[in-house]
This record gives sequence, C-alpha cells and structure tokens, in this order.
Amino acid sequence: MQSEAASGIVLIASAAIALAIANSNLAPTYFRTLETYVAGLSILHWINDALMALFFLLIGLEIKREFLDGELGSWSRRILPGIAAFGGMVVPALIYVTMNAGTPVNLRGWAIPTATDIAFALGVLALLGPRVPVSLKVFLMALAIIDDLGAVTIIAFFYTEGLATTWLVISLLIVALLYGLNRARITALTPYLLLGSMLWFAVHESGVHATLAGVALAFMIPLRPTPGKPDDVTSPLHILEHRLQPWVAYLVVPLFGFANAGVALSGVSFGDASMEVPLGIAAGLFIGKQLGVFSFSWLAIRLGWADCPRDASLMQLYGVSALCGIGFTMSLFIGLLGFPGTPELQDGVKLGVLSGSILSALLGTIILVFAQPERQSAARATS
Repeated sequence: MQSEAASGIVLIASAAIALAIANSNLAPTYFRTLETYVAGLSILHWINDALMALFFLLIGLEIKREFLDGELGSWSRRILPGIAAFGGMVVPALIYVTMNAGTPVNLRGWAIPTATDIAFALGVLALLGPRVPVSLKVFLMALAIIDDLGAVTIIAFFYTEGLATTWLVISLLIVALLYGLNRARITALTPYLLLGSMLWFAVHESGVHATLAGVALAFMIPLRPTPGKPDDVTSPLHILEHRLQPWVAYLVVPLFGFANAGVALSGVSFGDASMEVPLGIAAGLFIGKQLGVFSFSWLAIRLGWADCPRDASLMQLYGVSALCGIGFTMSLFIGLLGFPGTPELQDGVKLGVLSGSILSALLGTIILVFAQPERQSAARATS
C-alpha cells in the first residue's frame, strides 16, 4: 500500500469502473451526482479544484525533494531524464497542433498529450516485476517528475484567464508570508497549512487555477537535506509528503479518475472517434511520446551527454519511452482546463486520452516483456 505503483493499479481500476458505469443503466445517476451542487460548487468541481489541490501539493513536494535531496539532486542526474522529458513534451504537442491546425478552437488542447501519468506508468512496470532494471524505473520516475514540473508551468502560463488583480495580489502576499515562515526556520506544519488554505481560496478567486496553490505551498515547506538517508522523515516536507501520499494515491487520484474517465460510448461512431481532438491526443500520446522520449534520449546518449541507464538495453529504454504515452491524470486535467463548458470536446479529450494511454501501455508492456537487458544482449553478441 506504500507503493506508488500499487496506486497506479487502483487508478486503472477506478477508470475502468467509471467507463462501465457511464455505459450502463446507472449512467444518469452517475452524471447527475457529479453535477449536484454542494456549498456553491458541483461535486465534480470540488473534486477537480479542491481535492486535486492536494494532488498538486504532493507533486510539488516530490519535485522539491527530488531536486534538492533526491535522484535529481545534481545536473549529471538531471541530464538524461530532463532531455527525455523535453522531447516527450515537444513532439506530442507538435503532432497535436499539426493534426488540429485547421480548427483554431481545438488548438487550446495542444498541451494535453504532453503529460505522463507517473502512477499509471509505474503500475504497469510493477506488473512486469524484475524484467525491468531498477535504473529504468528510476529514469521513468525522474522523467515523470520533470514532466509534472513542465505541466505545472504550462497550466500557470497558458491556462489562466480573466485575472482578478485584487485576489492575485492577496495570493502573492500569502506566498510572501509562507516564504517568511520558511526563512524564519519555522518547522511546525500548522501555520503553513492554515496559510495554504487561505492561499487556495485567494488563488481560486484570482482566476488562476486553484490547484496551483498546492504547488506554491509545497515549494515553501521546509526541507532539510538528508544525504544517504532517503527514508529520513524528520523534515517538515518529508513528514507532510508521507502523510499525504496514501490519501492522494488511494482517494484523491482514483476519485478524480472515477469522476472524469466516464464517457458514454453509445452513439460514438468511427467518424466521431476520428475527429481532430481525440485523434490528435491519441496520436500525440501513442506516437509523439515514444518518439520524443526515445529519440531525444538516444541522441543524448549518442552525443555522450548522458549514459544509458545501467543494465538497460536500448530496446528496454524504448519500451519505457512507450509507457510515457500513458498520460491519464494530468492529460485529463489539462483537457478540462483547455475546453471548459464544452462537453463534446471534453468527451473527445477523454476518448483520446484513454485510447492513447491504453495503446501506449500495451505497446510498452509487449516491448519490455520480450526485450533483453544489456548484459544478456552483450553475452549473446559475444557468443
């Protein structure tokens, strides 16, 4: 239950259940419940704006820990996953834009296929067991962390509209207070969390997506580096991360998947599924991700900028690159931001994300099942 890979399996199950319900006699109840208003917001809104702020808080904590005290703690460790993540964002976006260039409104979804779902991808790797070298699992996790940082940046700069200046100023003042707590070496979590709650409300009212308040709060939580002691949980950041992880992994993310993966397939024809938005997303995830991640990784290795992950063959690296096309959680989230108030386009997003992610999971699994590790490949070549 402490494994992030296990949470990926739970996420897969929640998405499958949502699809089944959305295409059953329970569909009207499912959609009506999500649209029910509680305290001024719909249940779906509470899940996507409030609960997902906890997801982004955890993402922010992981990014900060990995960069200051983890696998991304030095430039030498950041080079290969960083280059791979860059390729994995640029190529899918270009594919999507190319396929939707004739419909300007569709271009708002350009960032949807740029994301990798770390829990989903690690869940697939967990099913493969020892067939995959540990170095590739670390590579995938590091790449996904950088990918998440890119997604957060994209959301902040490209999916923010109609700013309310007063609330934005209040948000910045709260961030300044959080920074002051950090600089004063305040280690108690309570004042950070209280200010963080206020920050969420202010950001929500400012027009910036409220979930980004979670990232801003995470970056202000104190961290005391613990070289050689990755399990040390004495720093406030480590403590909060360990407390949040099971709640986010086994409640927030599965609930988000359950609330957003349900799409009624009745009446969807081949022509509908071939529209630019779902096809562009599916192609971006399935083709663009593996092409971008692997080609940029191969080029970095070939030029001597980075080493191939230890005990891993290029074919195994390609298999993991294919798994990067699983973009479930963050891709769905960006899709909701890209096409607000347009159910038909949001359904297209869901179809594209689900199909692209499933195809990527299947291809990556097949490649990794049959690919040989570097040591076996070298031994066979010698004989």
